[in-house]
Amino acid sequence: MRACRNQWIVFMKRIIYALLVFIYFFPAAIRAQDPAFSQFFASPLTLNPALTGKFSGIVRVAGNYRNQWPQINNAFITTTISVDGNILANKITNGDAWGAGLMVMTDKTANGILTSNYISFSTAYQKALDENGWNQIGIGFQGSYASKRLDGTQLNFEDQLDQQGGWTLPSSEVISGHQVNLSYFDLNVGMLYNGSTDGNNNFYLGASAYHILQPTESFTGNSLYTLHPRFTLHGGYSFPLSQENNNNFIHLSGLYSRQQNAVDAMLGGAWSYNLNNEEAAGAPINLYLGTWARFSNLTDAIIPYIGLDVGSFTIGMSYDVNVSSLKTASEGQGGFEISIIYIKKPADGRKPIPCPKF
Repeated sequence: MRACRNQWIVFMKRIIYALLVFIYFFPAAIRAQDPAFSQFFASPLTLNPALTGKFSGIVRVAGNYRNQWPQINNAFITTTISVDGNILANKITNGDAWGAGLMVMTDKTANGILTSNYISFSTAYQKALDENGWNQIGIGFQGSYASKRLDGTQLNFEDQLDQQGGWTLPSSEVISGHQVNLSYFDLNVGMLYNGSTDGNNNFYLGASAYHILQPTESFTGNSLYTLHPRFTLHGGYSFPLSQENNNNFIHLSGLYSRQQNAVDAMLGGAWSYNLNNEEAAGAPINLYLGTWARFSNLTDAIIPYIGLDVGSFTIGMSYDVNVSSLKTASEGQGGFEISIIYIKKPADGRKPIPCPKF
């Protein structure tokens, strides 16, 4: 009886793995979404190309790591690293900014059965609407090259199941026992408005569209599936709790994203406190505590967040507390995420221009 039970557990696990791959790659029948981060504000080049170069500094390097539903055989592990900055600063209108950036992303599904790699180049131009540069409007473009590999050697299909509960029979599936690769080029665009009324607060609204070229994906030799565009609307508002003391800030942000029938909405905020005095502005230490909620076609997760600014570095950690019906299969484990951002500050000590932070 125990042997039969173990075989049944193995069988059900393999079915789950196969379903994950099917959901991810054949969303003509099932909803699907691009890889995404709960800390969307810490991964600017996956959120909106118009955020390229949109920060107070010279160069920004950002890294993100996410492990979602680890109990389901490491269902989704996503890693990115990006670098961006401003170019031709002495040749464009004062107050304007022209950014350029590079991003590399790797997404592994079902313990690496499916591996997706992306390399993206982006550029954005921010036009100042006032002499202080507190209000800007920008537009950005991003070109991407995607390469994906499906490892059929790790997959088992129904027609391979023998009468003893093993996987000894040959499969008629095209991808069985083979590694199948595909690649394509893609285009993404975005717009952003950023404003401030006094140089201390900040508010912004952005919109982006990914997969403008609607590339075709197929691992079975057909061309029936077209990757649908992903449209995202995001915004935020940051303000000090006291006009006399800028040590305490409230940061509110949210997004709404849709890709075909898949909806991803997030809303939340964080409180920040400066742990050293304002005179140490060259090396601030700021603590962030916050919470976001995600709604993905249903109430999905509550996401506590803790962050820390140490000089030029910002480190953020979050955890998706799964509250959807999937919490049984995931054994209550959602997704752990960490972000690290380094921004090289200007050497002249000038006051930074207000920019989106969350």
